Amino acid sequence: MMLPRTECGSSGHVVATRGVMLPSPDDRCGLFHAVRELDRFNPEDDPYGEHDFGALAFKDVRYFRKIDYYDLDLRYASPDPADPAFTVRVMTIMQTGEY
Repeated sequence: MMLPRTECGSSGHVVATRGVMLPSPDDRCGLFHAVRELDRFNPEDDPYGEHDFGALAFKDVRYFRKIDYYDLDLRYASPDPADPAFTVRVMTIMQTGEY
């Protein structure tokens, strides 16, 4: 489910799975805040140092967050992920058991 830009202060494209949408709105906003604050990356989660994947625990539940880089039409991979003129970033958040 693509979340509205205003939910929990999200400022970009966020896709959330059913396991993320089931908790209460307050818990969901707490999870989104924890995802925004995620700044710990380890070699298992981030072998190339791109910081586009991360794992975290929130209220005793494990979650993944993954950022993908699409073209402006959101159909294909971006031709230049580093250039926002050609790229739309989409973050997916899911419970680890949904992978």
